[in-house]
Amino acid sequence: MEKGRGKKYNIIIIILIGCVIIGGTTYYVLFYTPKNSLELYQAIRFSKSYQESTELILEGYNENFKEEDYDFMGQLENTPNRITQFTLFEYKEKTYLIMTTPGTNRLQILDVKELPEEIRNYFLALPAE
Repeated sequence: MEKGRGKKYNIIIIILIGCVIIGGTTYYVLFYTPKNSLELYQAIRFSKSYQESTELILEGYNENFKEEDYDFMGQLENTPNRITQFTLFEYKEKTYLIMTTPGTNRLQILDVKELPEEIRNYFLALPAE
């Protein structure tokens, strides 16, 4: 009888440890990673160092965010005039720029514009990933 009870206890402990690990990871993703432009600005602006802010950059794109950019954004006298959030929908012959609400739980469309050919080509030249 005692051996069966010990196995059950070990299984319960393993399940609890697994739940804590999964729960902690989920909590981190939900509450500590930016979900929109406003949260991204706040994460950069209030980070303690450039190194801390680089954790927000997708691996392989580090050269796109320089320390000079971080320093400029971190200065108290440099506050953004506005924070906007955009999405591009690229089709074979057209690209649409969709302006959405930053800092809200659900995205809401503020404006939709078809991009001129010159600007469309600029975005098409950017890395796709």
